[in-house]
Amino acid sequence: MTGGAGTEGSGSSPAGLVARLSDRVRQVVRGKDEVVELCLVAIIAGGHVLLEDVPGVGKTTLATTLAAAMGGSFRRIQFTSDLLPGDITGVNVLDVGRDGEGVGRGFRFRPGPIFANVVLADEINRATPKTQSALLEAMNEHRVTVDGISHPLPRPFTVLATQNPHDFHGTFPLPDSQLDRFLIRLSMGYPNREHERQILRRAGGVDRPVEPAVSAEDVLGLTTAVDAVGVHPEVEDYLLELVERTRGDARFVRGVSTRGAAALYRAAKALALARGRDYVVPEDIRVLAVPVLAHRVVPRAETGPPGEGARQAVEALLWDLPPPP
Repeated sequence: MTGGAGTEGSGSSPAGLVARLSDRVRQVVRGKDEVVELCLVAIIAGGHVLLEDVPGVGKTTLATTLAAAMGGSFRRIQFTSDLLPGDITGVNVLDVGRDGEGVGRGFRFRPGPIFANVVLADEINRATPKTQSALLEAMNEHRVTVDGISHPLPRPFTVLATQNPHDFHGTFPLPDSQLDRFLIRLSMGYPNREHERQILRRAGGVDRPVEPAVSAEDVLGLTTAVDAVGVHPEVEDYLLELVERTRGDARFVRGVSTRGAAALYRAAKALALARGRDYVVPEDIRVLAVPVLAHRVVPRAETGPPGEGARQAVEALLWDLPPPP
């Protein structure tokens, strides 16, 4: 981890730090304010993001800019069918030393590309299930185990995984157990005409490096501050009612698990912190319901692109369930 902007972010309020991060990212990723905010929510909540979209809409730019703005390290993993778990986690190699003989020197661990603050798992559904599962421990436990030895990952640690929802040739769909590891699922979408015009004019020019807006230590402080955000029992009841309705409503074959409810709870606290509050309001739940819950349910009717039926079903529940006064 690096900390080039520690003095700039030190002493600022949590909302001020998030605003500084957001402003820096939005200088590069234009016209996607909601996507930027939700990605920052995932980062300060200690979660991961699944970006489902067509190629070429700025997912890699978003990931690299987020890493640079938070003063952290970045690595990109291109998932392919021949990628092995060790290509992600790292391997033990013989330490031969200077003499080249390697007598009695043993093995040393060579970290894989998962050892970074922000990891872009590009086209994750093109790798085999065995390789996909290599991410599970890292995403959930913030460590990897190689030859029985655990190695902690840098902190903060966030995986931004991408997949093309319209291309199924040579892909391995993510199982529910891995989808559940992603706090938020998003789609960037195409830029509007004016933002795309700016992108075209900038293409081919020399991009200035993104300067850190805060330090990685500041981001860790935000993650800790999320724990202190309060949730009133009435707001908790609203969240629990929404979750319970996914389990009994005829529009769903399978509802949200307890882990999914906990994910929405923590994400709501992170959003409240990002918006300058030390308490959660019902609007936080409503903003996050679709990106946090839709990939955790199975709708009875799937229409349009993959995942659209789940999004529509969760949105319908929000219409049916007014927020508490």
